[in-house]
Amino acid sequence: MSSSRRIADPVRFIRDNTRLQPVSHTPEISLWLADEVTPIWRLTEEELGEMGLPPPFWAFAWAGGQALARWLLDHPDEVTGRRVLDLATGSGLVAIAAMKAGAASVLAADIDPFCAAAVAANAEANGVEIAFTADNLLEVPPPAFDLICAGDVFYEGPMAEAVLAWLKQARTAGTTVLVGDPGRTYFPKEGLSLLAEYRVPTTRELEDQEVKRTRVWSLDL
Repeated sequence: MSSSRRIADPVRFIRDNTRLQPVSHTPEISLWLADEVTPIWRLTEEELGEMGLPPPFWAFAWAGGQALARWLLDHPDEVTGRRVLDLATGSGLVAIAAMKAGAASVLAADIDPFCAAAVAANAEANGVEIAFTADNLLEVPPPAFDLICAGDVFYEGPMAEAVLAWLKQARTAGTTVLVGDPGRTYFPKEGLSLLAEYRVPTTRELEDQEVKRTRVWSLDL
């Protein structure tokens, strides 16, 4: 994304406009998070010199990611020693959970120009090492990983369609695929197996309810 070149100091921006706080559904993990959507959204647009940008997903712990992170922490046997990709990582919450659960390595991927700095700050705060890429992985065949995690990726039609097709390619190639989702509009109606359901505390700043029923799924072959 070309606008990433106009960020003077993303680390300073994150530290100035968020605070380190425990995540409600995974309190063993703390992230640099914003308390309100509108102010940091406006500041992000000012920092990048662009209007009409998507919300700063990296500044919040979304319900699908929280559920997926919780599941990983509670099922380390499914993660230990595995190479993990966290697609559309945002804050890096799921990536951090995977490392804490014993993953051999984690690559966090996101095209948002702030995410590299956010993931680095959050990884440091939690004492883990996470690799990061800003490449749009949907533009290439899925790379070889043991496990791919995708939280809250079905909120917009064309993206949901592209992500699902890409994840299916990965699953066909033998990669385990886990999805966390609170019932977003474009969540697929079939082809997944339910692993767990949680009631995830959120905020009306982000969601239509203060507690979201959120599920973790595995993608079927």
